[in-house]
Amino acid sequence: MRITEILAYSMVIIPVLLVIMVIFLGHDSYDQGNGFAKASRIIQIKPEPNVTSEDDSTLQRDQNPKDSVDLSLLGGLLVPGFKKDTCLSRYQSSLYRKASPYKPSMHLISKLRGYEELHKRCGPGTRPYTNADRLLKPKQTGDPESEGCKYVVWMEFSGLGNRIISIASAFLYAMLTDRVLLVEGGEQFSDLFCEPFLDTTWLLPKDFTLTKQLSGFSQNSPHCHGEMLKRRLINGSTVSSLSYLYLHLAHDYNDHDKMFFCEEDQSLLKNVPWLIMRTNNFFAPSLFLIPSFEEELGMMFPEKGTVFHHLGRYLFHPSNHVWGLITRYYNAYLAKADERIGLQIRVFDEKSGVSPQVTKQILSCVQNEELLPKLGEQHKQPSEEEEFKLKAVLTQLNR
Repeated sequence: MRITEILAYSMVIIPVLLVIMVIFLGHDSYDQGNGFAKASRIIQIKPEPNVTSEDDSTLQRDQNPKDSVDLSLLGGLLVPGFKKDTCLSRYQSSLYRKASPYKPSMHLISKLRGYEELHKRCGPGTRPYTNADRLLKPKQTGDPESEGCKYVVWMEFSGLGNRIISIASAFLYAMLTDRVLLVEGGEQFSDLFCEPFLDTTWLLPKDFTLTKQLSGFSQNSPHCHGEMLKRRLINGSTVSSLSYLYLHLAHDYNDHDKMFFCEEDQSLLKNVPWLIMRTNNFFAPSLFLIPSFEEELGMMFPEKGTVFHHLGRYLFHPSNHVWGLITRYYNAYLAKADERIGLQIRVFDEKSGVSPQVTKQILSCVQNEELLPKLGEQHKQPSEEEEFKLKAVLTQLNR
């Protein structure tokens, strides 16, 4: 059918909102807290009342309540029990998007339920956490091994898009190694996302013993895994005396840092109570190359390409304030569109901006692929049997 009418909304330097997903992408900056701070400023430009549970009444009108509840749990990926008013997106997001063709495996669901119990038992505020944190203090001792609680701390780093994919990777690693994932970010993080785990928190406490040292960790730090390998300071006997190790898994990691993905090094790391991780990568695919993880990952994700699809929907639920912005934007600009097209343009040379050649390539691509018609051409009028097709086009420029 020929496209005869187009609705184009060009939005520059704003997050692309497609269906229910808000994406904030900033610089891949090394500044700590930069990405979340920028996102927080963006969403606070025009404060509006939070979306309420009544806002989705029109979407739910034709749905059976039981079907709606089942749909909101994403085939068992999510668990009931959360108070709806504290995180509306957890229960409403499924109403704004098509049902996923990918079902989570029973093994993945089982692993998630097991992780939730571990996090509740070992998370912040529990005796095992206090005991493990004590290990990091000078001249202090503890015995987290006796209670089976070990941790991986994700350090805030890079732009928000990179943070999302790296947190998903860190969470997968935590599940594979029976560790508790704690994320740095504090209030800025909680302003954007709801807590993913029931009756506990995944936020790193402000009084964490190493908080003031985190920003100083680098590839040359004495406790850096790669640096210790380079200097041949880490082995089966020395690792048992370490209370923590720093893992540098960012885009500039070197060959020694990458030894993290080797079986032998994983055997050493499992004896360290605290792993402090800086990364801006989606390193989940590399975990499939570690022999001891391969079988487990195969059962969790029979379709390897669904790792982020499932973990992203499990972990990241926009806060009520952000969800209010998403739903209002959706209802205003996207709800009536038959097709929604998102274009992201990344400019790495800020001084030159988008060149005319790049602009020409973009227009040529969307027209040749018939995403948009060629402007200026005469199009025949649709017959009575034909329907108008409305498209919403959103563009985002990243500098």
